[in-house]
Amino acid sequence: MKEIKYVVTDPLGIHARPAGLIVKMAAGYKSAITIDNGAKKADAKRIMAVMSMGIKQGQEITVTVDGEDEDVAAPAIETFLKENC
Repeated sequence: MKEIKYVVTDPLGIHARPAGLIVKMAAGYKSAITIDNGAKKADAKRIMAVMSMGIKQGQEITVTVDGEDEDVAAPAIETFLKENC
C-alpha cells in the first residue's frame, strides 16, 4: 500500500475538470485508489464520489493506492496532483 499526502494549491480546489481527469487516470490502474480529506473518503474511480468531497484550496488530501500496480500508479498520481491540483 502506498500513501500520498498532498495540499491542494488550485484556487478552485478539485472541481469538475481535475476530478474528471483523476477518475480517468485512476480507472487505468487495477489498484484500489481512495482519496481521504479527513472528513470523507471516496473511490477515486467514481466521479460523483470525488466531486462530492468538496475539496478546497489549502486542504490536505491523502491518496491511498493498494494493489498489484501500486508501484506504478502512486508516482503517476502524485505527479498528476502536483501539475493539476
